[in-house]
Amino acid sequence: MSLPAFVALLSIIHLAAGHASIWHPSMFGFNVTNETFPYDNRPVSPLVDLTFDQWWFHGHLDYPPNPGDIFDLPAGNAATAEIGCNKGATSYFASSEGGDIRNGDSPCPGSEPSVYHTTGIDDVKGCALAIAYNSNERAIKPEDFAVFSVNHTCVWHRFTDFQVPERMPPCPEGGCLCAWFWIHSPDSGSEQNYMNGFRCNVTGSTSSVPIAKPQVARRCGDDPDNGIMRATPGNCTYGAKQPLYWFQREQNNMFEDTYAPPFYLDLYNFKDGAQNDIFEDSYASMPTPSPDNTVIPTPLTHDPVSSTTPGSGSGANPTSGGNNTSSDNGDLPPSGHSSRICRVASKTQNKLRVQRREMPLAKFISLPHFRRESFNLWHPF
Repeated sequence: MSLPAFVALLSIIHLAAGHASIWHPSMFGFNVTNETFPYDNRPVSPLVDLTFDQWWFHGHLDYPPNPGDIFDLPAGNAATAEIGCNKGATSYFASSEGGDIRNGDSPCPGSEPSVYHTTGIDDVKGCALAIAYNSNERAIKPEDFAVFSVNHTCVWHRFTDFQVPERMPPCPEGGCLCAWFWIHSPDSGSEQNYMNGFRCNVTGSTSSVPIAKPQVARRCGDDPDNGIMRATPGNCTYGAKQPLYWFQREQNNMFEDTYAPPFYLDLYNFKDGAQNDIFEDSYASMPTPSPDNTVIPTPLTHDPVSSTTPGSGSGANPTSGGNNTSSDNGDLPPSGHSSRICRVASKTQNKLRVQRREMPLAKFISLPHFRRESFNLWHPF
């Protein structure tokens, strides 16, 4: 790093404040600075104990992206987002407070992992992207967002892949609304939430099956930190799930204790990668989850092409303004960066004829394909 860049880095460390955000011109509040609000409401600032208007879309609804700035979500492929403690650590440094401080794949150049609330790669707790099929940011509600992609290693890398389900339907005219969510480990920082909304659009869609109405996620994985050594898969929420709204003054859907935060991990049945079971036809039926439930739903298998209605096409694809960025001087995502996401081989699964009905857990476990299939639902088991 050059001396001027290092000096710039030192000058903004106090603004980084140990937090993080995604960065893209499609964001609401992309150009909000420390001076925009009477309090620090930059995109990287944490959201805790706030009124609904303050935390929803980070309070940035009055600071929308420019027309045409949109984040593309390629169905069946990865969408790569940039995460940083400051905009200067990303490709969009030209409009940051301190200029270019990029350092390869680091989300917080020159900082210890504690700055982004972790003790190391084994202590990161994942983040998520959620989508609402509505282009009107004033009309959607928290329960309209459905999580469609999770990355368990977030926020360890600046370049972070989010796998998009292959069967994502096209967005309506005007695109969709998306949001990035993160809750960090309690080992390095206080109870905090992060949410940044942005405009998005599904590209290459081959299915018109809608996403099911998202339900509230339930704590169901093994949780050794809190003395729970075995998962309770019958207590999981399957299918489309809402984001985790926690520790705000209003409209929470999570009520966990300060030292037992909810995470975008298997603990809440958020598998790593694309959430492929979020569609209306993903399950034939759904049992009511409970700690005593011994029945789990069996996901149906589908050919994306067969789910396409005539003339559905790939949906609207507005001109993206996301490419109108400063020159990145060759600072591109590292080769093979997508391999960070844990993927489950799908070829074997597609060959399996999954029974289209519920069955007792004990019987399901006895099936030869159980271990392959069950990894899509929870892990470890």
